[in-house]
Amino acid sequence: MEDTLIYNYSRSSSLAKKDGLEELFLAKYSEIQKNTDVPCFFWGNVGQPFILARCLIALSNIVKSSFNLSPFQMALLKDPIVTAGNEKLRFEGFSHCAGVYARVDVLPDGLDGEFLENGTTNVDFNQPMLAALGSIRPNEKIMLSVGEKEVGLYQEEKKIVERKVPLPIKWIKGLGTVQVFLSESEKQYTFNKIQTQQLFRGIPKGIVKSDYYLIVRGNKPMFSPVKSADAVCIGGLHRLRLLEPLLPYIDSMQIFSQSNMQSTTWQLHMGNIRFIFSLSRECWRGFSGEGALLDSLISDVSDEWIDALDKYAYANQSFNRTILALEENIGLQKVENLTGRLAAMGLLGYDLDENEFFYRRLPFKISRILELNPRMKNAEKLINERKVEILNNSKERIEARVAGTGVHHTIIIEDGKERCTCEWFSKYQGERGPCKHMLAVKKVISNE
Repeated sequence: MEDTLIYNYSRSSSLAKKDGLEELFLAKYSEIQKNTDVPCFFWGNVGQPFILARCLIALSNIVKSSFNLSPFQMALLKDPIVTAGNEKLRFEGFSHCAGVYARVDVLPDGLDGEFLENGTTNVDFNQPMLAALGSIRPNEKIMLSVGEKEVGLYQEEKKIVERKVPLPIKWIKGLGTVQVFLSESEKQYTFNKIQTQQLFRGIPKGIVKSDYYLIVRGNKPMFSPVKSADAVCIGGLHRLRLLEPLLPYIDSMQIFSQSNMQSTTWQLHMGNIRFIFSLSRECWRGFSGEGALLDSLISDVSDEWIDALDKYAYANQSFNRTILALEENIGLQKVENLTGRLAAMGLLGYDLDENEFFYRRLPFKISRILELNPRMKNAEKLINERKVEILNNSKERIEARVAGTGVHHTIIIEDGKERCTCEWFSKYQGERGPCKHMLAVKKVISNE
């Protein structure tokens, strides 16, 4: 059962006309807001308000969607989060099943205003505000406010909009996993507007249960049920229909695939706005359960390290591993380990164009990330119960035995390959992260 998170917004988000100018006000809320004296993250003009409105509506539709749950199981709408920093605004969220991740990036040239505070917060996406977004016309001027520009402006009302929603546990876990997958992705194709529209017209009708493959014949991209060389594998192809409302406005589209084909990412370019859309391997496998971040959780990172990085990123409004290593006098390998750990905790997002992580200060308590990985908990239980026996530990080969229920499992790590005799490894072959036995062995080795 998910915990309940209470969002306390100063007022509802709205789109209103003020002094002849449309003003889009996005109410914000965070459990851990660092600086309550600065209630506004960004205030200013948006260069492409019509496109931004369409992107935010598409993001809202993704957040409300689910591809493996019945209507009865659907929970209340989860509000997207927005990160302000390094002169960019990034809105992001997941489908309810956490198998679809979406992010809207508004780039520096698309904003003309003040970044009064950098950080991450939840923003209120209520239905009247979304309906008003749909009424925005091309070439219309919009003033955007993420939070209240002036604290005193709404003090007289003293009204708090409280909304109790199930804590999006799948989001919290997914925010860590999807960034690992993005950092392991490589660009496969770039298509222009016409090619993209032709490609989407080839999506089969209904729910697609089998894998499809993106191929290019001549200059024409297409989806095929038959695997071929250099094809990009896509599970749950019908989920791409969530992007169809944006296709009339794009300049181009890029497709990225994760190294083991466990996810694909579709990046739409629309002037100074990017729409990033990632699909998990299959509909029933959300990013929250893939286990890609588990290896990063083996080595502990102290609160002092996290606090130091928090201060660094807060001052610089970005995250650059090389600069961090130089300024804080940290070895590059240590920075790599720290980066993996922080990404696993949801504190880092990934920008495919810049090929670099960006800092995201989550609006909910990061301690929850560490509590939501049962495989890691079970691995620690195996260690505490002294069920892990290291038989060989050399640079060339690690061999161990882990006691199970009525059976002993053998774990071998050799030449960069990992094997375990348990049922989990036999079923997934490492595609969904390491099993609890492998994690236990790695943790014991790291502590020796």
